Amino acid sequence: MKILIAEDHISLRAMLETVLAKWGFEVISACNGEEALARLQEPNAPQMALLDWMMPGMDGLEVCRKIRELLPSGLPYLIILTARSDKGDIVKGLRAGADDYIAKPYDGRELLARLEVGRRMVELHQQLQAAMDNLVEQALTDPLTHSPNRRSILNTLDKEISRASREGSVFWVSMLDIDRFKTVNDRLGHLGGDAVLRECVRRVQSVLRPYDAIGRLGGEEFLIVLPTPGKACPLSAFERVRQVISDTPFEFGMTELTVTVSQGITAWTQGDCLDDLLRKADEALYRAKRNGRNRLECYELDKTACGDVC
Repeated sequence: MKILIAEDHISLRAMLETVLAKWGFEVISACNGEEALARLQEPNAPQMALLDWMMPGMDGLEVCRKIRELLPSGLPYLIILTARSDKGDIVKGLRAGADDYIAKPYDGRELLARLEVGRRMVELHQQLQAAMDNLVEQALTDPLTHSPNRRSILNTLDKEISRASREGSVFWVSMLDIDRFKTVNDRLGHLGGDAVLRECVRRVQSVLRPYDAIGRLGGEEFLIVLPTPGKACPLSAFERVRQVISDTPFEFGMTELTVTVSQGITAWTQGDCLDDLLRKADEALYRAKRNGRNRLECYELDKTACGDVC
């Protein structure tokens, strides 16, 4: 575990470096508060810090205050080194954001014990953060296809609406539905149907750009969000999505099955809310189904925007 030592006294700093390295810490040193503050904000910064209270310029307490303002997550674990033993000073240090303190001259056994407490607290914080991240991921991920779920993709759509409103830009969405999915389940069984859903998402993701998004609305229906630099409909992108599904048969066991998708495409226009976009895309999807499936349809056939292909 990385630990920062901020101590302006050269000999004391060198002694701490030697002792902490012996105890298995990866030591990073700073000779004043400004340097300590900068080191604690670097990528892959130390997760613990020993800060001398009295340093020229920015003292240890000011470093604590600023770090807690800049990094409110709870890390790094901050220990104040001080020759002050008055209870009022100790309280002042803890209120500044320090997690613990050690009085000078320090006892080696006490220092090690307090560092071990700090190590346990850092590890506990990391475990809790990992658990929280996992819960967030589960809440926003479709468990079958591992793509964004309905909540997540609609949140992405809402963010795109906000961005387009601010910038005066346009983006496009496609509501995609797997054609005759009941037939897929009848031929392959539900396990095979699940495999088809997963493979459909994988194929679509393979032809999307890193900043495009596909998420599962429910059942065999998906939503694709495509930010675009201009106002022209990115039909070629949506056509690649259609082709990557239909051109290669799906295999499940000894069975091969051709799967196709229909898409309803619409653009965000000024004033559209999330429900407006979903309604327009759904209407276009219904027309694609009605006109024979395995095709694209644009909402309101605007030839200047969508071109003849729609």
